[in-house]
Amino acid sequence: MKTIIAACSQNLSGSRASIQATLRTLLAAPWPSQRDIHSWLQLLSVLQWVLSFLLLGILSLLLLIYLVFTSFWPISALYLAWIIFDWDTPEKGGRRLPCLRRWTVWKHFRDYFPVKLVKTHDLSPSHNYIIGSHPHGILCVGAFCNFITGSTGFGEMFPGIRPFLTTLAGNFRLPVFREYLMSGGLCPVTRRAIGYLLSKNGTGNAVAIVIGGAAESLSCRPGITTLTLKNRKGFVRLALQHGAHLVPSFSFGENDLFRQVVFEEGSWMRSIQQRFQKMMGFAPCVFYGRGLTSIQSRGFLPYAKPITTVVGEPVTVPKIEDPSREVVDMYHEMYIHSLLKLFNENKTKYGLSEMDELHIL
Repeated sequence: MKTIIAACSQNLSGSRASIQATLRTLLAAPWPSQRDIHSWLQLLSVLQWVLSFLLLGILSLLLLIYLVFTSFWPISALYLAWIIFDWDTPEKGGRRLPCLRRWTVWKHFRDYFPVKLVKTHDLSPSHNYIIGSHPHGILCVGAFCNFITGSTGFGEMFPGIRPFLTTLAGNFRLPVFREYLMSGGLCPVTRRAIGYLLSKNGTGNAVAIVIGGAAESLSCRPGITTLTLKNRKGFVRLALQHGAHLVPSFSFGENDLFRQVVFEEGSWMRSIQQRFQKMMGFAPCVFYGRGLTSIQSRGFLPYAKPITTVVGEPVTVPKIEDPSREVVDMYHEMYIHSLLKLFNENKTKYGLSEMDELHIL
């Protein structure tokens, strides 16, 4: 009996010593600094954004289909009924939640790159605007951060202006994802949706359109400043029909966030991308960024490269309900001239050299 008691005492003593040693080791280990914590928060904020845009819609759809075959099928039925009832809402101004623009997570998102907004001219709340956003890049980080979140101070720089950002109409057919998009102020890039914001939502609306779209994303790579714009004139016609002023904007650094495998024109892979783009509205890009664990690893997160979005001088546009092709061409040229001026006046300030030129295709 004494032997058993002695053995137990020895084990307890050893356990206490082991626990004390472990605690001393933990206390001696360096605690994360405030800078490390901020870096982790920034990384997590970007991770949730990327996963939301790439997976939220598809996973929600798959989940609702799965629930149809379970005892929880009423959830899918009720949500389907809601989508049918709410079908036209995205094209009638959406359902934006101002509180979402103020989420703290967007400040960490902004600081990860970081993203900065630069104002060059005032925008009067007595007018409506179409903001041309260039370049498209891979995921339009600059446009999203500046026009959807309030983290870069758009509301303070342009008081009385309500920004909206357009995206593919197909995104608003995906369950749950459509609610996420509308809550931030995104709307379909359709004539009906844009026309509603410019004619039936009062004044002070600024609709940002990433004009280059999927075609431009196929050529996105670091050091390339080529835009798909020469034959993109629909936004000018819309501006004329509604008397909305045209505002160029350029996000310097947007093309540096990812590395893309660019297939040459005429190759079979390029042909597949272009056919997919015509059918689905977006192009399947083969790209990579940094991984979650380190900058050296490869993954789907964007590299931490600074983005500076410069909003240029508005091009005053009259209201013409049925503009002729000549009038559309004239204001399209005026817009391109204003965009080139914006680019050339700011390129050396934000990472480009004097020799860099903006190529418009």
